[in-house]
Amino acid sequence: MKHKFVHSLIISSFLFISLQTFAQKRETYMPPQDSLAKIKLEKWQDMKFGLIMHWGLYSQIGVVESWGLCSEDQGFQDRKGMNYTEYKDMYFGLIKKFNPVNFKPDVWAEAAKNAGMKYVVFTTKHHDGFCMFDTKETDFKITGKESPFHNNPKANVAKYIFEAFRNKDFMIGAYFSKPDWHCPQYWSPLLATPNRNNNYDIRKYPERWKAFQDYTFNQIKELTTDYGKLDILWFDGGWVRPDSTINEEVRSWEYDIPKWEQDINMPRIAKMARSNQPGVLLVDRTVHGPYEDYRTPEQSVPDKALPYPWESNMTMTDNWGYCPNANFKSSEKIIQTLIDVVSKGGNFLLNVAPSPDGTFEETALSRLKEIGEWMKVNSEGIYATRQWITFGEGKNLRFTSSKDGKYLYVFAFEWTGNTIAIKSLKTTKKLSAKMLGSKAAIKSELKDGVYILTLPESLKTPLFRPSKYASVFRITLK
Repeated sequence: MKHKFVHSLIISSFLFISLQTFAQKRETYMPPQDSLAKIKLEKWQDMKFGLIMHWGLYSQIGVVESWGLCSEDQGFQDRKGMNYTEYKDMYFGLIKKFNPVNFKPDVWAEAAKNAGMKYVVFTTKHHDGFCMFDTKETDFKITGKESPFHNNPKANVAKYIFEAFRNKDFMIGAYFSKPDWHCPQYWSPLLATPNRNNNYDIRKYPERWKAFQDYTFNQIKELTTDYGKLDILWFDGGWVRPDSTINEEVRSWEYDIPKWEQDINMPRIAKMARSNQPGVLLVDRTVHGPYEDYRTPEQSVPDKALPYPWESNMTMTDNWGYCPNANFKSSEKIIQTLIDVVSKGGNFLLNVAPSPDGTFEETALSRLKEIGEWMKVNSEGIYATRQWITFGEGKNLRFTSSKDGKYLYVFAFEWTGNTIAIKSLKTTKKLSAKMLGSKAAIKSELKDGVYILTLPESLKTPLFRPSKYASVFRITLK
């Protein structure tokens, strides 16, 4: 018995180590193998600052996107006391009311460009299944006959948004939800919808799931063939994934994982998409593996630099979709977040939610304008930079480096005196320093092992500094 026990223990230990190793390999970032995608990923990492827009039926009633359709018990799924069935009928009926008659994408593109943004990601379809493009797969779309906007010359919203931003030299990204709560092949009308997952056992009804796979494939085919050059396919709804990608992190999410896998056949989609759009970046969010060319922490900034391409996607307000009387973050907060993200090697994707009539709110435009004023002075320390030996010191200082290592950029959120001390810069060489946007001389010296920048009298008064909020210094290292 003892020998059998030891033998079993050895086998169990081996299996545990093997599974652990497999899990670690699965979590390892896998860079794109496609040569054109590699080039595009490098270009994307140089851009640093992008715009994402959540816009759809949910904007009409100012709720947290389409989450009210999901019958889970979550705080953000407030249906204002309406029972679930009544709410769902009301929500899907919004197609008859959503009429963005003031839609002018050129205005959005101009505001984003002036803010210093370089790429855009637009919600072609959220989880509710309402399509903001002229798909042939469903009538639940902005160009559908029930939509009062369908006769508008710019009814094919995604097309005109992509064109407007492409004309401003933006990299173009299409957000696409993998789950679709309106599609009968995802949520069967014959069954209840207990949570965000598909509501039938696909092992029992494989033909229904195959129809949903084809529905998804065909819509992505439309987006990659009929809407000009696309640079990014940004897939949301990470619970729609193969079993092989489910890990402990996924199991910790606040919803039940069904006993069957929701595999939409990403290899087939990826092959088609890259055939139609050579070099397109694929971002299958939270599904670590060969179809997640970069990772996307949501509404958060990592507390350290990450060793792979990534992007923090965050909101300008507290919500992704338009909500009346929203609480807008300050320009200073947004700029500091951009700096923090870039110092850690990431990109910053900022959400602005258009209103139901098709406009950006005045507060949003004001924030973009102020961000742009700061970027006009300091963008040299943002664009095409990479991580330095450390991302920052304390709460006040952040660093980036030029790609060739020639320049170190020092971002100071606040001035606590007449000098800035940089403990991480260890050098015996005499280095030159300047403040971006200023011709004033900046004295720099190594003193007691700490590199010190001394500010001239002319810059001690905030009114005379070249930009508000954060000051940026360039130190020439080579």
